[in-house]
Order: sequence, then structure tokens, then C-alpha cells
Amino acid sequence: MIRLDVSVEELKPQYANEYSKFMRMDGMDVHFRDEGEGIPLILIHGISSSLHTWDGWAEELQGNFRIIRLDLPGFGLTGPNANQDYSVENYVAFIKSFLDRLEIDSCYMAGSSLGGYITWNVAEAHPDLVKKMILLDAAGYPFSSETTPTIFKVAQFPMAPFLNKLTPRFVLAESVNDVYGDDTKVTDAVIDRYYNLNLREGNRDAFLDVVNNLQFVQFQKLKTIKTPTLIMWGEKDIWVAPESANRFKADLSNSELIMYSGVGHIPMEEIPEQTAADALDFLLKDLANVAADFN
Repeated sequence: MIRLDVSVEELKPQYANEYSKFMRMDGMDVHFRDEGEGIPLILIHGISSSLHTWDGWAEELQGNFRIIRLDLPGFGLTGPNANQDYSVENYVAFIKSFLDRLEIDSCYMAGSSLGGYITWNVAEAHPDLVKKMILLDAAGYPFSSETTPTIFKVAQFPMAPFLNKLTPRFVLAESVNDVYGDDTKVTDAVIDRYYNLNLREGNRDAFLDVVNNLQFVQFQKLKTIKTPTLIMWGEKDIWVAPESANRFKADLSNSELIMYSGVGHIPMEEIPEQTAADALDFLLKDLANVAADFN
């Protein structure tokens, strides 16, 4: 039952590749990939995930965009933030600094779950930076006692720090199955990826810090955002209920919604071809205005 931390150097051969780069920021070596050419499309993953959740989109879309995806502080090969600040404000500042380092001053941005929460907060704080955004089963509204995901309840349990090293693979496998609408699509390789990167030194402690930093009190800001937005949602999402999709649609004045039947919490991973095609249609709308947006 006890699982020791795994060093990042042990994980790199399997989870970094020839496109992987590492940027030194705030005491972290931030793992990211920068592929393709054209308008930058920034992809931000969700909680307990990594840049690999976007593999399908990167394959489908790098012929149209410059795809930049990264492991957020606290996750993947990047690992924990030395200051242990996982507030959304700190994540927003981190993303802005990361893009500044890449000399990107305008982009499209897509975010899943926690990444969606970060995405719309970046758009609110820096409206000239994010020209269009895509929110996939995004976080942002407070959970009720009935809708709080089980994994969040466990992380907030007083004994959680002491139980943190008890990480049997079957528990992680159950969590992965939960975020797919069709769990027959969950392969051993997918479970291994989530499991192994969860064991990266410092990530389990960081997960507890992330969960306990998430307040979801900024949702009033949504009504001030004018950024063109595509909302994508899995109809079988049991982590963030589909009702939240309708709230985003109501609060974001310049938005449209696609609901995917039979799909769970991470549509870009479960049905990458369909969601990438829908993303492409949305991002390439109003082609006459694209050049002006990025000048």
C-alpha cells in the first residue's frame, strides 16, 4: 500500500520526448512542449493531470496552430511550487510570466477543469492576451456538499496528509474511470500515466495544497468577460455537473455551448478527434478578423 515518491529523472525517459522543453521559473523546471506553427494555442490541463491529456489535440491541430502545452506547477514533470501557493491568482501570474518568457502577447487558450478555471481567470485579468478561449468541463462555481467530487472530500479529510503515501494503483484507476464517460476507453497505459506522474516527488503533497487553495469565489467576474468562448462539456461528467455548463453559457455573454452525449469530464482525451474538429471550427471563425487580432 505504501508508495514512495519517484524522482523526476526516473520519469523523464517515459514522459518527456524530443519536443519536451524545460523552462526554469520560480525554482521549478517547467515541462512544456511547443509544436507547430501559426497562431499560438495554449492548452492547460486539469487537476492531477499533465500536458499528455492534450496529445490528441496536439496531433490534430498542430497543422493549424502553434500548440503550446505545459505541466502546471504541482503536476506532471514540473512538480511542486516551492512557495506552495496554488491560488488561482498565482496560477494566472505564472501563466502570464510563462507566456512573457515565450514572447507571446496574444493567443488562443483552452483549459480543462482546473485549467478551464485558470483560463477564464487569465482572460478576465488580461483580455488583450486571450483572443478566444475554450472551456472544457471547467471549474469555477462553488461545489455543494452533494456535488463535491469524492477525491476532493478525501483530500480535505483531516488525516489526508498522513494517508498521502497510501496510493494503491486501483484507487487511481477508479478515479480515471470516473472521468471517462465510457470507461472501456481507459487503457492500462492511460492509468499508468496518471499513476506514475502522481508519484512524482512532491506531487501528492502539492495535490492536497491545490485542493485546499481552491475557493471558487471569483465566478462573479464571468459576467465581465467579453472574450469569444466555446464551452465544451461531457454530458456524463460526474466531477463538474453539466448544470455548470449552462451557468457558464448564461454568465459569458459571448459564448456558445456544445454538450457531448455519453462523454465524461475530459472530452479532449476521451473523444479527441471530435472535440479538436469542433475547436478548429470555432477558432477559425471570422477568418477576416484573425490577422487583425494578432497584429
